[in-house]
Amino acid sequence: MKRRDVLKSLSLLPLVGTVEAKSIMKPFSAPAEANGVPNLFEELGVTPYINASATMTFLSGSLMLPEVMAAINSTASDFANMYELQDKVGAKIAEMLKCEAAMVTSGAAGALVLGTAACITGMDRKKIKMLPQLEGPQREVIMQKKHRYAFDQTIIMTGAKIVEVENAEEMERAINENTVMALFFNGAISWYGGEDAIKHEEFVAICKRHNIPSFVDAAADVPPVENLFKYQKMGFDLVTFSGGKMIRGPQSAGLLFGRKDLIEAAKQNNSPHESPIGRPMKVNKEEIFGMYAALKSYLARDHKKEWQLWLDRITYIQNQLETIPTVKGETTVPEGPANVMPGLQLTWDEKRVKITGDEVSKQLEAGKPAIIIRGQGNSLSVGVTLLRDDQVAIVAQRVKEVLESALQKA
Repeated sequence: MKRRDVLKSLSLLPLVGTVEAKSIMKPFSAPAEANGVPNLFEELGVTPYINASATMTFLSGSLMLPEVMAAINSTASDFANMYELQDKVGAKIAEMLKCEAAMVTSGAAGALVLGTAACITGMDRKKIKMLPQLEGPQREVIMQKKHRYAFDQTIIMTGAKIVEVENAEEMERAINENTVMALFFNGAISWYGGEDAIKHEEFVAICKRHNIPSFVDAAADVPPVENLFKYQKMGFDLVTFSGGKMIRGPQSAGLLFGRKDLIEAAKQNNSPHESPIGRPMKVNKEEIFGMYAALKSYLARDHKKEWQLWLDRITYIQNQLETIPTVKGETTVPEGPANVMPGLQLTWDEKRVKITGDEVSKQLEAGKPAIIIRGQGNSLSVGVTLLRDDQVAIVAQRVKEVLESALQKA
């Protein structure tokens, strides 16, 4: 993964000396012990992990904030009309994101299915009921060849065919009467490196010339918060973000927003309607309320302060570990646009510290508490953004113990 030194108009200082533990507290607090509440991890034999890596679906995404849990708990004891709830929450989200319309989906993957379905069916009830087995020629969705990725299976689920193009000229030629949409995978640069063959603005312009909807998948692309507004300003008709990553909503929730007619069509293709393709992709009322609360919280947050908090955590861990001979730490930030958050890259001389990064990772995952950290070669990538406040010092101590156990005496 490409990295660059942290700039972001925030000072990296102090990188030398001691960072007080209290300065690395929040936004997460350790869960309070509640009398009489069973420990279900223990009861079921499920391992609880400390995530010193990244927002990964297999590792349950992120941790919901207290205000999200409060929204879920406060709405769990009453019934709601799901049509009304989706409409009213969607209207508030659209207001917050300054767009025409919005809805809560079953993650960004659910948004990709529903957004594509909306572009195929519009409000046509017959088409909605028949999807993915429509009459007539197969519908087509255009993608850059370099943008093909695991999640474009969601497009194929609708019955559409993906047509690959390598440049703007090919895109122009590929558009025909069967083309229903063009999808831009925003994280392609982060995933594969290089540059997009067709830039955002040119991609949107081609779509507009041919009157086909443009859709951008920006699932993992906050921070920065500005990205929530950036792509609709460029002219994309549909935008999706994951709700369960750094927005810290329910992992099973996502956002789909953009053109009002397409959002209304997406709703028609979704639960609680009984027979559309999105019926299995239902989002319960608590998740919808929780996603709304998460977005409110995220937009209101002091993002510069949060960034500095992450830098302070990095400094704290780095200071603890650089006491080990040959261990060096560097603050890094991925180039983006996906997963743009600071982390700590640790390296060491394997002649002195005789262990690989992969071996460190395995020992930490097998230990108690179990910790997930990415390691390879003679390096370790320590993520700090998903740690609870009480876990920062634990991670520093456990990594230190593992590295020190492999230290060869001079």
